[in-house]
Amino acid sequence: MLFVPLGYTFGTGMFEMDEVKGGSAYGAGTFAGDGSRQPTELELQQAFYQGKYIGEIARKLKN
Repeated sequence: MLFVPLGYTFGTGMFEMDEVKGGSAYGAGTFAGDGSRQPTELELQQAFYQGKYIGEIARKLKN
């Protein structure tokens, strides 16, 4: 298994300070607490981006 961290490739979304959000340079995440909080749009965008990023790296390794 290969772990592909995001690093700072997500751009300005990594440094957004207008709302509480999870995630770091290691990967997407969300603050769940007791389960009543749902992921924000920014957290979902980061998770989607990470999925695409891992796919690109896997494709390059396959070739």
